[in-house]
Amino acid sequence: MNGISVRTKLTAWYGGLFLLAGLVLVVINYLLVQSTLPDPARVASTTIGSADLTYGVPAETAPAGVAVRLLSGSLEDYRSSTLSTLLVGSAIALVATAALAVLFGWLMAGRALRPLHDITSTARRLEAGKLDRRINLEGPPDELKELADTFDGMLDRLAESFDSQKRFVANASHELRTPLAVQRTLVEVAMADPEVTPELRKLGTHLLLTNERSERMIEGLLVLARSDRGLHARTPVRLDEVVASVVRATSASAKAAGVTVETRLRPRVVAGDPVLLERLVTNLVVNAITYNASSGWVYVEVRGDPALEVRNSGPVVPPEAVPTLFEPFRRVGSERTGDSRNAGLGLSIVRSVAQAHGGYAEAQPGRRGGLTVTVRLPPS
Repeated sequence: MNGISVRTKLTAWYGGLFLLAGLVLVVINYLLVQSTLPDPARVASTTIGSADLTYGVPAETAPAGVAVRLLSGSLEDYRSSTLSTLLVGSAIALVATAALAVLFGWLMAGRALRPLHDITSTARRLEAGKLDRRINLEGPPDELKELADTFDGMLDRLAESFDSQKRFVANASHELRTPLAVQRTLVEVAMADPEVTPELRKLGTHLLLTNERSERMIEGLLVLARSDRGLHARTPVRLDEVVASVVRATSASAKAAGVTVETRLRPRVVAGDPVLLERLVTNLVVNAITYNASSGWVYVEVRGDPALEVRNSGPVVPPEAVPTLFEPFRRVGSERTGDSRNAGLGLSIVRSVAQAHGGYAEAQPGRRGGLTVTVRLPPS
């Protein structure tokens, strides 16, 4: 934590104010006692004079001056000793009480700031797909409870807004799949006609590619909406087996692209959704194959931490452009602009699936081009 905490500041204020009040009290007490104690010289003269008159000793024959000085010195020593004892005792009591005041001030400040710590910890645990946490502060209706209740109300509104948005994306994506499937069927039937002209066949091929890209984009939106809603159930998943299956399934496309795929798979169990994890791995491997160089390579590794790492050769990626790769529909470089091979949702889905499993994904450019994507997942 940088700087001084509010609790420390409050404790310092409590201790400082108490110490100042104690000092004022000690000074006032010292002055009162000092003014109450009689003057030694006056008391000595009065006492010696009264004794001479009482016992009938003539003043001119009694060593009155010597007696007055002796008695005055004794009284002065007593007065000084009394004030010194009072001052030392007050200082010791003040220091001890100030220490207790600092201790109790620290405890009271912590108790007073506990609702703020609850609000802070709740805010830190919040994610777009996990807005179910609430503070639910109990206590008297003071300013802190009003703040906590306001925060809970804001979370309720945010959760409702996010759920509405996710339902809209899921429903819209689902509704769009049917007309796209119908369009694809109509185009395929039209192209199957032996009397179709070359111009129409070329147009039909272009329409099929466009339709296929739209279907991939909608499928990606469905997966993105599903992962953003979080996981309702978790099962043990062998991540290394998922990666091996995906590499086998994409071997044909890797061979067609002239890309060599190498793997190093250690046993790793992850608690999560096998379908979403398979999509995560598929997106990473397909992206590594698609955005690669001729005669390039892809290296996939499963280990402890990070759980998954995918490295590939390819064009140089500017470091400042890496964070934008995880945003939907964002591509880097002119060679990716308008690319019909992917919908631009690959790494967005990777990040969303990783977050749904309690982890995160990050990327960094390779030294000689390409990209390195690491996915960190909590152990099962």
